[in-house]
Order: sequence, then structure tokens, then C-alpha cells
Amino acid sequence: MRLSTVILPSRRWHDGGRDAWLRAERLGFHAAYTYDHLSWRSFRDGPWFGAIPTLTAAAAATGRIRLGTLVTSPNFRHPVTLAKELISLDDISGGRFTLGIGAGGNGFDATALGQEAWTPRERADRLAEFVPLLDRLLTEESVTYEGRFYAADEARNIPGCVQRPRLPFAVAATGPRGMRLAARHGQAWVTTGDPKLFASGTPEESREALLGQLDKLGKACADAGRDAAELDKIMLTGFTPDRPLESFDAFVDFAGRHFELGFTEIVIHAPIADSVFAADEKVFERIATEALAQLR
Repeated sequence: MRLSTVILPSRRWHDGGRDAWLRAERLGFHAAYTYDHLSWRSFRDGPWFGAIPTLTAAAAATGRIRLGTLVTSPNFRHPVTLAKELISLDDISGGRFTLGIGAGGNGFDATALGQEAWTPRERADRLAEFVPLLDRLLTEESVTYEGRFYAADEARNIPGCVQRPRLPFAVAATGPRGMRLAARHGQAWVTTGDPKLFASGTPEESREALLGQLDKLGKACADAGRDAAELDKIMLTGFTPDRPLESFDAFVDFAGRHFELGFTEIVIHAPIADSVFAADEKVFERIATEALAQLR
């Protein structure tokens, strides 16, 4: 099992932002991700910086830790321009970048460009076109495409990714269409659990729901002629009834139970005081440095 973290882009780079990424590397996390939003929920009225520039700066400041988004969505991205940025970021990081990608939601991102928020079906429709086109853009030198939502006219992406055949996709999905995309195009699958259980469910109900999601992923992989074991299974914490950062022992118990379900990577949020991600810094650092040894 691997342990990773999320660093929200809510601090100025020269006022704690850079230090957060350096600390993640020093603590030994496998990867450090950030949200790719224009703003997010309770952070909307506070500082919030762009994901791609932040990750580029983090790539230049660090040397080992993997970097990525959790997650990018079509809400305000176009695959042609995104591909160019991703190839550049993969190059600057020396091949340490993973693209977390999903359908997005109906928050601020959904209307910031002046459009009406898309329905869940419309978001799924766009993602189903976005991911295969992005796959092509990251693997082919020149792409021409005309689709329902997106187009490309001799879009050039030379020299391509450092990672071959392209940088990895971690596809966030719970529904059947997203699972099919993960099975066909993903190197990893991401979940936050069942959102319906967050407020009133139990940890046991959450794990049962996750087993159901894993079963759907397995079936989607079988339909695609692929072994589900090829995909990493990433659990982004903070959205289930569990409280894994409540104590060191709570995290070890949480991680062990989810490892038994089949997850290969657990992602925890770096603490942010006076927010939904408030947590004890000492517990966070102890988890980073000691927890995996307890699970071996």
C-alpha cells in the first residue's frame, strides 16, 4: 500500500505554499495531489490558486515525490489546451505526474464561465468524449478530431510525454460509464466512497458500498478484456463516515481495512486549521512516517 496526501492550493507560494510541498516530500509520501478547481466549497471566499501553475512550481521545488490532480474535469478545461499543459508539466517534473480526472460536479466551477450547470448525464457525456481525446493528444504527434463537444485541428504535441506511452490517468468514477472509462483508459481508479453515507452512514456501510464499487470496476475491466489488478485503486479520504485522522490508531485501522478491500493507495488531506480539513499536525506527521510500517 502507498500513502499520499492532498495539498490544497490555498496559500501563497512564498508564504507557506512551497513549504507544504517540500514537507510532503520530506515526510515520505508517495504522491502529493491538489484539487483542480477555480475555487471549492467553504474555501470559495478565501485564497485559491491554479492547480497547473502550483504543480509546476512544486515540480521544480521537489525531486522525488509524484505529483497530480485529484481531480481535473471538463467543467472549465478543454482537452487540446490541457494536453499541452500536461506534457509541459510531465517534462518539468521529470515524469512524476499523474492526471486524476473525473466528470466534475455542480459547484462554482460548473457556472464560472457563464454557462448553465450541466446535468449529471451531460457531465458524463462530456467526460466520455474528453478522456479518449486527451488520450490521443498525449500519445499522438498530431490529432484532428470533430466530436459532439470537442474538436482538434492538427493539434501538435511534440515531443510527447516523458512517461511512455503517456502520463498515467487516475479516473474518478462510481457509475457504469465512468467505470468503463477507467477500465479502458485508466492506470488507476479513484473513489471518495458513497456520498450518500457521509452524513448519516456508518464505516461498515461505507466499506460495503466500496466493495460494490470495486465489483463494478472488476466487471467493467472484464468487459474491456483487462485484468482489474492492473489498475491501482486510490481511496481519497475525508468524504466517508470514517475519521481516519482522529488518531494514529484510527488511521492504521482505517488503512488496514481498506487494504483488505483491495485499495493500493490511501490519500489524506494535509491539515488546514479552521476548515473541514482541520486535524492535529503531529498525528498527520506520525501517520506519514510510521503508519505503513504498522501495516506490513
